[in-house]
Amino acid sequence: MRQLKAAPLMAIVAGLALLCTAPAAWAEKPLAEGPRNEGMVALTFDDLPGLTIFNDQPWIDYFNTKLLHGLKRHHFPAIGFVNESKLDDERPGGIQREAQIANLKKWQDAGMGLGNHTFSHESPNELGGKGYIADIARGEPVTRGLLAARHKPLLWFRHPYLETGFPEAVKKEIDDWLAAHGYRIAPVTIDADDWEFSEPYEYALAHHEDAKAQKVRREYLAYTERTIAWYQRASEALFGRQIAFVMLLHDTRLNADCIDELAEMLRDRKLKAVSLEKAMKDPAYRLRDPYVGPDGIDWMERWSQDLHKDLPWDSWQEVPRSIEDEYDRNSKDRH
Repeated sequence: MRQLKAAPLMAIVAGLALLCTAPAAWAEKPLAEGPRNEGMVALTFDDLPGLTIFNDQPWIDYFNTKLLHGLKRHHFPAIGFVNESKLDDERPGGIQREAQIANLKKWQDAGMGLGNHTFSHESPNELGGKGYIADIARGEPVTRGLLAARHKPLLWFRHPYLETGFPEAVKKEIDDWLAAHGYRIAPVTIDADDWEFSEPYEYALAHHEDAKAQKVRREYLAYTERTIAWYQRASEALFGRQIAFVMLLHDTRLNADCIDELAEMLRDRKLKAVSLEKAMKDPAYRLRDPYVGPDGIDWMERWSQDLHKDLPWDSWQEVPRSIEDEYDRNSKDRH
């Protein structure tokens, strides 16, 4: 997503306490149908140290702190995937490198993991194999150093846009490099498109449009609940059971503000938050990734092709059109 000049500080400060009322408004409608077997989910957050439209360090510091407090309060392990390009910003008076690195350290202090999400969040379709590999390597130094200081390796990699390389030779080149450099790929088996709700939410906060912010928030939570239920049904369709899921989220103000409702949602869906390492012990993740193509698709869809089993697409629901339209009014970067 593109960055915009920060809203006036008063607009940001005014939004800090917003939306603390009626936390369960999203749950007024019946929960989506779907399996309720006991299960596990690893929570993974992309685009550290923060995905936001604002070039404002206090804003980023605030939602990182709030999100981490929420994760700790609910005893949720998590891992954050870093774009080191976000550590700097050429515009004056905005992003501060040391403060951004301090946010990564906050994640570590809270007991959360860190992984590599490339330096610039570009697509392998645009960079090609060698260019993409160079971008992965360029995204290592700070993250690797922070992990090494705590005697931990840089182990996990997440593809931006879930685009893993095309054609097959490019995908193999990337996969081979990752394996040779000790990386494990973090797949995605729940994706509720939270990024698309995040920008309209931030715009509403900055412009004091409280009713609109409340509406975006309710729609996000309702959509996420339906989406989790759909992936549970997809797991039953492919494996006849609930796998240990890996959920894609983003490091945003929206998720910071919604963390308590998200925790309630996981409890309702009978999903216990576990580490990525623990989730990846599920035998499902031993399956190969057969997909070679330009699109970024999740691993349920990839596996369905290899297993020759259909997913329950008849019950899939897209992001609400109102959210898509609001996002497109403010951004020209739909990928």
